[in-house]
Amino acid sequence: MYVGEIMKADCANGTGTRVSVFVSGCLNHCKGCFQPQTWDFHYGIPFTQELEDMVIKELSESYYEGLTILGGEPFELQNQPDVLALILRVKKELPEKNIWMYTGYTYDRDLVPGGCRYTKFTDSILDQIDILVDG
Repeated sequence: MYVGEIMKADCANGTGTRVSVFVSGCLNHCKGCFQPQTWDFHYGIPFTQELEDMVIKELSESYYEGLTILGGEPFELQNQPDVLALILRVKKELPEKNIWMYTGYTYDRDLVPGGCRYTKFTDSILDQIDILVDG
């Protein structure tokens, strides 16, 4: 997975002060998208272990309410394994932090069994996050 940006002290993508991870890659290509550069699955930099460690370290600061994952598109098939790994690490190491996720897909059409973005990871992601902003 690649990320286009990691925003520290973000207050626009969820409640409170957050760390926001903008994953790269999106097949939606929504009209009016405010970040069309993130449609490219190789936009930005690879999400390495070192980058994940930096996110966890930053998020551990007491003034952060939680993590937001958005994009691009976190539910693109190739992003889901890394997104889930990050979520599980946050839940294990920082259980007091909440997790928001933004997706252009809709829960009741795309993220359910038989939906276009449903994989073996989807239910686990949805079970672990606190807020899903879909559509």
